[in-house]
Amino acid sequence: MAAGNAYLGSLKQSFHEQTNKQRLLSTNGYSELGVGGGSYTENENFLQRIRNRVCDYCNNVKQAAIKAVQMGRNDPRKIIFSAKVGFALALVSILIFFNEPIPYIGKHSVWAILTVVVVFEFSIGATLNKGFNRALGTLSAGGLALGIAELALMAGECQEIVIVISVFIAGFGATYLKLYPALKQYEYGFRVFLLTYCIVLVSGTSDFVQTAVSRLLLIGVGAGVCLVINVCLYPIWAGEDLHKLVVENFKGVATSLEGCVNDYLQCLEYDRIPSKILLYQASDDPVYSGYRAAIESTNQEDSLLAFAVWEPPHGRYRMLNYPWGEYVKVSGALRHCAFMVMAMHGCILSEIQAASELRRTFMKEIQRVGTEGAKVIRQLGEKVEKMEKLSPGDPLNKVHEAAEDLQLLIDQKSYLLVNAENWESAKRPKKFEDPERLQELKDNEPKPMVINSLSEATLHLRSAHTLKHVDTLNPNVSVNFSTSQWGSSADVFAQQTMWPSRLSLIGDVILNEREVRTFESASTLSLATFTSLLIEFVARLQNLVNAFQELSEKAKFKEPVDAADTKEVATI
Repeated sequence: MAAGNAYLGSLKQSFHEQTNKQRLLSTNGYSELGVGGGSYTENENFLQRIRNRVCDYCNNVKQAAIKAVQMGRNDPRKIIFSAKVGFALALVSILIFFNEPIPYIGKHSVWAILTVVVVFEFSIGATLNKGFNRALGTLSAGGLALGIAELALMAGECQEIVIVISVFIAGFGATYLKLYPALKQYEYGFRVFLLTYCIVLVSGTSDFVQTAVSRLLLIGVGAGVCLVINVCLYPIWAGEDLHKLVVENFKGVATSLEGCVNDYLQCLEYDRIPSKILLYQASDDPVYSGYRAAIESTNQEDSLLAFAVWEPPHGRYRMLNYPWGEYVKVSGALRHCAFMVMAMHGCILSEIQAASELRRTFMKEIQRVGTEGAKVIRQLGEKVEKMEKLSPGDPLNKVHEAAEDLQLLIDQKSYLLVNAENWESAKRPKKFEDPERLQELKDNEPKPMVINSLSEATLHLRSAHTLKHVDTLNPNVSVNFSTSQWGSSADVFAQQTMWPSRLSLIGDVILNEREVRTFESASTLSLATFTSLLIEFVARLQNLVNAFQELSEKAKFKEPVDAADTKEVATI
């Protein structure tokens, strides 16, 4: 009986196993046919991908809308300009519904709409420039095309040949002339000339006059609407934009100069130089962006100048033939100074750095030159912005005195910048002829950090992972920060050490003593490079002041307030 029960239990177990196996087989079969759970999962993944793409598209649209709103908030003139263009197009489009007094005006009204689209520019000067080119091209092409059309009618059967040959000659001549540098500003006029000439000639023998007259009238209507709306409704002047651009360049160069001097004296360097700076691209670094904006503004200044000369007297610029070109000259002189600031910033980015103790020796004089130089740049920028002349006296007196003091200090302590021990005895200065005197001078000065062994090299490499800020007011106080507080990917500053960090070492012994002395000389000469660039910046300020004075005379800037008060007191 027990054996029977065991046998019955085994049968039940085998039956359950067979049933489960069949279920698994059926499930796999459905999955292979695309009916079971596998297909359901694939459909679910496909729907999820579509949902993700729709969400990404919606997010991109949302971000674009946010940027568009932000652009309008940053410069409301763009919103006003867009509204003016829409209003002008709405007015011109009314011509489509006119059938009297000239029936074909409505038929050719597209030329007025096209004129508004291509002539209406952001500034009034650009609109006048485009309008003049379009009018000149249309009138000259229309008159020439009518003359060629009459000549083609007289040719009889050779009419088509005359038209084709004339089109080739006109296309060749206009295209060649617009490539001439002196005629570059009339390039748009040559394009309009070709377009009008070809359209009038190929319009048909019976429509020569009608096409030319309607095109001239509608282009005149479109250009007139553009000019009236652009001048009467919130005018935007290219000359004013040029004026503001020059002022911003002054502020940016002054900020960059102060930043370069302060960063160098604080012995700070980039732990990782941003790739945008290495590739000379736009960056958020205030020191870098200040002088870069002044250097890169050449094309923008030339474009604004080309439009400003077309503008009539307005606002603060109420004189005919206003000397807009002098603003560009002043900006060019400022750019000449900005090149020195760019080179000084390159000293901060360089791998060869002077020791902090050596910089402290010249800190006071370098700081004074940088501060006075930035004051001069800011003062000139304020005078350009207010359109005032310089006050009586030389604005460069203080910065010249500071530069002279720095030069004298360099002359007095020049032995710190070179290896005086290797000077030839015949050329050695008198105060360095006595070896004891030379050693006494060196002992009284702060010594640069020199790597003498492998253990010291390891110590310096470890110390490079902390941020040491040297206070310019109290050099003896230092504060240490961990780089983990700034993040590994951020552009943080690290304490500068002598370059390079790797020397020829075996154990704790330096193999090449000459190599060490070469490194010491290169690091000290980097300080001489920075100071010479700073002094050269001061020397270039005179050219900038001369350019400003010429601008103030030609543009008839007003007298400064302090000078006017002095004259009143003298009169009383």
